[in-house]
Amino acid sequence: MHELLLIVVIAIVTLFTRTIPFLLFKNHKNAFIEYLGDVLPYAIMAMLVVYCLKSVHLLSGNHGICEMIGVGSVIILHMIKRNTLLSIFGGTLVYMLCVQVLFV
Repeated sequence: MHELLLIVVIAIVTLFTRTIPFLLFKNHKNAFIEYLGDVLPYAIMAMLVVYCLKSVHLLSGNHGICEMIGVGSVIILHMIKRNTLLSIFGGTLVYMLCVQVLFV
């Protein structure tokens, strides 16, 4: 019973925090909010790239070959298809195949 109550409270708090910005800014055309909407997706992607590559050691192991192939495949897929989800999933698939098949 305690676990179920905990899940319900977490779900309500999550729903509340997700809907607050929409309720507060629904009738306002705030330039700062529009600016954040334009800038944040690129900042988040850059932060994810840094996070994913922070533990790559170029002088040990496979020298970051799988990571470079994965990043390269994301760049190429995005240049060809211009689809963010396809680029991310395709790059992840290429990286996982490289790690699991090429460098066992």
